[in-house]
Amino acid sequence: MAKKTKTAYFCQECGYNSPKFMGKCPSCGTWNAMVEEIVQSPVEQKGSWVSSTDQKKKVNKPFPIAEIVYSEEDRTDTNDSELNRVLGGGIMPGSVVLIGGEPGIGKSTLMLQVALSLPFQKVLYVSGEESAQQIKMRADRLALKSNNCFILTETNTQHIFQHVKKEQPDILVIDSIQTLASNLVESAAGSVSQVRECTSELIQFAKETQTPVFLIGHINKEGSIAGPKVLEHMVDTVLQFEGDRHMSYRILRTTKNRFGSTSELGIYEMQSVGLRQVSNPSEILISQRDEDLSGITIGATLEGNRPLLIEIQSLVSTSVYGNPQRSCTGFDAKRLNMILAVLEKRGGLRLGLQDVFLNITGGLKIEDPAIDLAVCASIISSLEEYSVDSKICFAAEVGLGGEIRAVNRIENRISEAEKLGFKEIYISKYNMKGMDLKNYKIKINLVGKLDDLMNKLFK
Repeated sequence: MAKKTKTAYFCQECGYNSPKFMGKCPSCGTWNAMVEEIVQSPVEQKGSWVSSTDQKKKVNKPFPIAEIVYSEEDRTDTNDSELNRVLGGGIMPGSVVLIGGEPGIGKSTLMLQVALSLPFQKVLYVSGEESAQQIKMRADRLALKSNNCFILTETNTQHIFQHVKKEQPDILVIDSIQTLASNLVESAAGSVSQVRECTSELIQFAKETQTPVFLIGHINKEGSIAGPKVLEHMVDTVLQFEGDRHMSYRILRTTKNRFGSTSELGIYEMQSVGLRQVSNPSEILISQRDEDLSGITIGATLEGNRPLLIEIQSLVSTSVYGNPQRSCTGFDAKRLNMILAVLEKRGGLRLGLQDVFLNITGGLKIEDPAIDLAVCASIISSLEEYSVDSKICFAAEVGLGGEIRAVNRIENRISEAEKLGFKEIYISKYNMKGMDLKNYKIKINLVGKLDDLMNKLFK
């Protein structure tokens, strides 16, 4: 009698499985996300990574934490300072890095560029989306040559691991994880069970051989990485490649990193010859203006260990539709509403009947409260039609009482502003503890309340 195929229903968002169909996933609450897939067949396991040694694995024993000796791992330099920064200093042996981004944003270009920039590392680039000729065309456009970069066009994990055992690469790149299929699972490539199984096999390979693995992943319409959410929990590092593909600048952001900071940022510029590293992003985030315009100010923020000077643009105009509009790009809308309420209550400004539009230039999304003061100055500047000098910047948080609060690492912000040629910076007077003003050539203006800012800046 033939064996009946066993199926189950998997949630495409979180990976929850159920023996029967449900309209709403009980785990993540998503509607109409349950899809029927064939469950793992118990017959033979051909596709999984099998260690080269047939010896039995030794059983791990518990040790007191005081007896465990920690040794610093040697990281591999990628010859890309931006990628090194977001990875925490380089590629960690045995790490699994997941890179997600929109189609056409430059994920494959970035990884091929890294693969060709490592002449002393053997890199196996596995592509399930493009042919070898297409990858060769991109490599010629990048004008990079390497004899240690090998291209493999394959989607079956069994065949991939056969080539891995033969070539024994130092770094493995998979483009993309949604195109792989394992013999352990009978469902189609890209399904929840296939993505989870293929990732599990690659993680087992990376940990047993201490070979770094880079996985390129697609994203869904919400902007998160396609496949089950458990995929992000399985890997060591998750990088988001962001930006408008019609614009030239790209942002590589860390959302998870077991070997470094999760607040680092890398900036690239897409050119005809590949991605160019932007070592000084403050210069591109601040527009060069021939004349001073109202509503434009400069704020000093931090992304990880990197200080950035960003431009904030505001437009305040009388509402003609009855209900005033509050719109912002790259800034939290709720925080904007809070700042507007503080300006109206504590600053005496009439903003209740005004449309307010706020924009953070360069496509950045800023969550640092230190740009509150720059946002306030920008809104006041646009409301009063009074331009702020382009050589003045701001670094302070604004409280609900209208007080100007201190922010962390103010020395780094002041040094970055001084290096870029700014003449003045406005900070909180409560940041003065233990700081010597004689160390800086830039003029430092101390403010304690919004009234102090308005009296000094808008005379």
